[in-house]
Amino acid sequence: MDHPPNREKAQQRIDQIQAFQQETRLLKSEGILDLPQEVQSAVSDYHSRLIDEFSKRFDTDSTVTEKKLSWGMRILTFLGGLALCASVFFFFYRFWGLIPTWVQIVILATTPLLALLGMRFAARKEKTLYYATLAALLAFVCFVMNLNVLGAIFNITPSPKAFLVWGAMALLVAYHLGLRLILMAGLLCILGYLSATVGTFWGIYWLSFGERPENFIIAGAIMVALPSIFKHRHYYDFPWFYHLVGLLSIFIALLIMGHCGRCSYSLLDNDALEIIYQTLGLVAAGITIWLGIRFHYSGITNIGATFFTIFLYTKFFDWWWDFLPKYMFFFILSVISLGLLAAFKKIRSRLKEVTA
Repeated sequence: MDHPPNREKAQQRIDQIQAFQQETRLLKSEGILDLPQEVQSAVSDYHSRLIDEFSKRFDTDSTVTEKKLSWGMRILTFLGGLALCASVFFFFYRFWGLIPTWVQIVILATTPLLALLGMRFAARKEKTLYYATLAALLAFVCFVMNLNVLGAIFNITPSPKAFLVWGAMALLVAYHLGLRLILMAGLLCILGYLSATVGTFWGIYWLSFGERPENFIIAGAIMVALPSIFKHRHYYDFPWFYHLVGLLSIFIALLIMGHCGRCSYSLLDNDALEIIYQTLGLVAAGITIWLGIRFHYSGITNIGATFFTIFLYTKFFDWWWDFLPKYMFFFILSVISLGLLAAFKKIRSRLKEVTA
């Protein structure tokens, strides 16, 4: 019997089995396929044993209802984690000044460790890792707060390396159990560290790195490139999150720079810089679409197509809104939308041909 390495692949196998069963029933009803009864029984028994095995080992979803409930549980995990972290934060904010310093240090040192122990205990008891994710999120937030509070107690100079430490902690936990929510938190911290480091390289104070969107373009490019450097053999879906964070960072920064030339490090004319970045946004979106098709990444293709449309529409607004009649403006947009629809339909067909 085939044993996948994690819950995601086990769920993918079950989805394939269910799709096979549905297609087989459809072909039988249309008189195209009629397997001998003994073959049907053997295949059905094998699939049933496989689904039962995966359900016991990974707590996978065997029906559409179970999948919907799992999505609801994921949302509840996220919301519950946020509420729990907010509760911890406001507890510290309310009572922290009343606690002696040595007790504060003990609390700061033990809270993340206790949360991590709770995470390990929950991971052993529950295969779906919902409670483990809650505990991991609590450990991460406590760890972030600990560095901040300890820095304030001992008057340590703030540094962008805090982002690196927070990100490293989150990534270690995420890769230990395959927790996507913690992975996202870690990637955002690493993105903050890279952006602040780029800012300090250009001579600005690191806390001002958010004022220069160009920092996020370079950091986002590094983030997109990381999965190509570090291969993922166990958590095959993790590279998508690197691409998601990196591409959103790049495109949002380009979108801002396309309307805020004064935010650039460059001394060129603001209007010229805005035109340059608007053009770069369109080109980058086109390249992203091509790369998504070339390497069979439908998610990357969708991101590229979305931002290509956003860049194009904002440019049309700059060109025509002030002098065209509103009915004519929206009529032109509708015609262009139909053209884009046809173009994206061809891209979709091309993607199907490549993946076939």
